[in-house]
Amino acid sequence: MKLVKGFIMNARVLLPLVVLTFALTSPTGLAAWSNAGNVTEHSYIYLSGYIDEMKIYQTYKGLEGQKLVVGTEGSGTVSRRQTAYVDEGGMYFNEWGVFQSEGDLRNALCAKNYKVGTVISESYTEIEYLIKDTTTFQDDNVSVYSIASEGRGTARLGARVKDGPKGVTIMSYGGTYIGDFNIRQEIGSGSEFFLTCP
Repeated sequence: MKLVKGFIMNARVLLPLVVLTFALTSPTGLAAWSNAGNVTEHSYIYLSGYIDEMKIYQTYKGLEGQKLVVGTEGSGTVSRRQTAYVDEGGMYFNEWGVFQSEGDLRNALCAKNYKVGTVISESYTEIEYLIKDTTTFQDDNVSVYSIASEGRGTARLGARVKDGPKGVTIMSYGGTYIGDFNIRQEIGSGSEFFLTCP
């Protein structure tokens, strides 16, 4: 029985990655930009029940530009606000939320900047409660990622900073945190960047 449950959980985690890989390598991609100009999105959800949601943002098709995938899936209570600004020059994204569950509730985000050469990912599983405030800003010159999360469950964070899209890896990071956690992390890279940490 554990093997089946583990397989199902792995499939739930891997499926969004397969969808992301297809979207990023598809010949047409998701962004055409011939008519859209830019996209602005503000959303708020309060839910006590089941949620299955995934959003994909990108500035260019294929393996270039900036990409961001965020999703929440499972049963519990979710109070979540998202703000996104996307145009051909870059993207800003913020997700603030409070997540509570006694079951199987998961939340994940992955942002890639192919021009600068950065990747950041965060995922939360087996959530009893999670208070999260994540902000990303990406354009062709800079990547700034700010993660603030507090909760009980399993948190996984990872990042990679390269010297440009094909350069040497300058920093690579991965961590798994199980139990009660309080995480603050900010990473900036590029020719013009700032960090808000004191």
